[in-house]
Amino acid sequence: MSVQDRKQRERADRERLIVATARELAEQQGWDAVTTRRLAERIEYSQPVLYSHFRGKREIIGAVALEGASEMAAAVRAATSAVDDPRARVTALARAYLDFAERHPAVYDAMFRLDGGLAFAREDTPEPLKDAFAALLECLGEVAGDAVHPALFTEVFWASLHGLATLTPAGRLLPDEAEQRVELLVDRLAVV
Repeated sequence: MSVQDRKQRERADRERLIVATARELAEQQGWDAVTTRRLAERIEYSQPVLYSHFRGKREIIGAVALEGASEMAAAVRAATSAVDDPRARVTALARAYLDFAERHPAVYDAMFRLDGGLAFAREDTPEPLKDAFAALLECLGEVAGDAVHPALFTEVFWASLHGLATLTPAGRLLPDEAEQRVELLVDRLAVV
């Protein structure tokens, strides 16, 4: 291995460490606890080393969001791939999405509530975000109905899931009716 290859590998390893540490700290204490000083202390590198990878917290949030988008896309595809019935597949998608948001609240916040400097619904949208939307569209496009554009239907269904994912943990919805909400969403929106 050349010196250049080794340096690139070490740089990539440091970057992964920074992102993993930021994610861990955010999940434990919230995003307000994630500062470059704390990250530098935890990863045992100086702040200038951290800044050589990311210009600041915003870019770190963006990196966590991209990682989370890839993980959510994989979770949705895993949940829906083994289900043959379209209605059951949409229900599995909804449950996987909401489960991901519940299990990874700081990552979900990085993806959809915080400014990570990422473009959504544009030409320059990063691939992991496009793929996460594609994972939803793959399942939801088939139940959009004849008169509805599949991507538009996916956006509306996604917005509904996002509402449930943010309102429930904020205590705005009764927690014991979560399953009924998923069933109602699938029954009323999906044409199966």
